[in-house]
Amino acid sequence: MKRFHLRTRNLALLLLIFSLLIYVADYLLFGRAGDIVSSLMGNLAFLPIYVLFVTLMIEKILKERERVALLRKLNMVIGVFFSEVGTALLGDYSVFLQNHGDLAAQLRVDGSWLPSDFRKAMAFFKKTELNVDCTKGDLAALKAFLLGKRAFLLRLLENQSLLEHDEFTDLLWAVFHLTEELDARHQLVNLPQSDLEHLAGDIRRVFASLTREWLRYMEHLMGDYPYLFSLAVRTNPMNPAARVEVG
Repeated sequence: MKRFHLRTRNLALLLLIFSLLIYVADYLLFGRAGDIVSSLMGNLAFLPIYVLFVTLMIEKILKERERVALLRKLNMVIGVFFSEVGTALLGDYSVFLQNHGDLAAQLRVDGSWLPSDFRKAMAFFKKTELNVDCTKGDLAALKAFLLGKRAFLLRLLENQSLLEHDEFTDLLWAVFHLTEELDARHQLVNLPQSDLEHLAGDIRRVFASLTREWLRYMEHLMGDYPYLFSLAVRTNPMNPAARVEVG
């Protein structure tokens, strides 16, 4: 740190000496002291404007770099979530969705997709109501799966970078809430219809958010990490024809 300050001080001194030499050379060559002083005062008058402009530009550049760095870290966290929890939820537990076939067709992302395809799929899920039937899947298996991931979900919720992504934070809270609801019930058979409808609402909230975030994440991979996108396409849980082997 001391060496950095010393170099900065030496650079500033060198620039001042260089500027002074130019003014001296100007005076020796042309001998117009009044013009030199006038030019100096004019430059000094505009100096605050220069400083303001440069400061604002540098601040904007630094903020943009910080935003990009934070976004990369956030997408890494989102990727870990889908590796550990999200992909399994889409693949193994979307059977709770009554219109599972229609929804799966909208999520069969492949290598031919364009940004416009992601926008169409996102629009579909924004306007489509997810119908959930708790009797179509195994609630006990869903409970066991989520309980096994509870510590992982808690660690994600402690990640400060997630504060910059409200939608993904909402997804985590929805998954965590469903975990708590299932854990609070000692048995998940012969539940009254009202309780099944309550759990159906919690599952619907999870999948409504999960599908949107998965589409955003896949589009991010397509644009920034093609090799990861290739693997995600070949392991797409919503595409029965997907194969991890490259053929």
